[in-house]
Amino acid sequence: MKLLVYGAGVCGSLLAAHLHEAGLDVSLLARGRRLADLRRHGVRLAEEDSPAVRQVPVPVVEHPAGGYDLIAVTVRTHQVDAVLESLAEVDGHVLSLLNWAAGARPLGAVIGHERVLLGFPPALAGGTMDGDVVRYRAGGLLTRRVPMPIGEPDGRTTPRLERVVREFRTAGINAKAEPRMDAWLKTHAAFEVPLGQAARAAGGPAALAEDPDAVRGMLHLMRRNLAALPAPPVPRAFGALRTLPAGLIVALLRRFLRSPTAARSGLADASAATAGELERLTEQMRGLAEARQVGGP
Repeated sequence: MKLLVYGAGVCGSLLAAHLHEAGLDVSLLARGRRLADLRRHGVRLAEEDSPAVRQVPVPVVEHPAGGYDLIAVTVRTHQVDAVLESLAEVDGHVLSLLNWAAGARPLGAVIGHERVLLGFPPALAGGTMDGDVVRYRAGGLLTRRVPMPIGEPDGRTTPRLERVVREFRTAGINAKAEPRMDAWLKTHAAFEVPLGQAARAAGGPAALAEDPDAVRGMLHLMRRNLAALPAPPVPRAFGALRTLPAGLIVALLRRFLRSPTAARSGLADASAATAGELERLTEQMRGLAEARQVGGP
């Protein structure tokens, strides 16, 4: 299988480097300064604060070309439109590995509905850019505890889905077929958008933890988002956010926000890119709520 990873941020760089080291035919698409750095040094990886940096010579390209079996898109949500336009005339199935609550239809409208696969890379997303070095959590380059869900927009188990999951698993990535991938992504956004917005407004997750009123307001928005979903939440455990006592959930959320995991996550990222992604996801969640109001319960 010939692969292209479109997007050379933390997630895309980690994914491409791992697939390359596993022996797959993979290229990484980058632009501007990132492209120049990758051509000079390859993908540079380091564990957290370790001074040891290793280089993975992943082939890099500036523009997508033909001949790919699979194109994995790992850009920010607000960058997707430009990516889709560049892929409209390029062969290959397209695996969307990003925050996305709008469903497969707007993706397929540009590149062809038959090309779209949906997914999310929780096992690969943890890390930060330190200049041209991708720093990832110790043991977090891949984790076998948290699988990478991948699914067809309509929930079918197709030969191409089985092949993609098999290729990733052979490469050591704990991928799994998720029959309700669209609902999974919408559930994730329903939770993540209020969390990201509240952490950003407070100045980071630790500061948010010290403001119980803000956490309660965040929980209210999460519950409203979950109520607007067109299908039950996936995983079903997220339904507990609507059913458990608010006081208990607030206490659990504040405990998480104080944790090292939260401190190392994207919740501490105050960049313009994160703001742009949250804004686009907010628009998508608003669209789901409006559609639910028009269609009724």
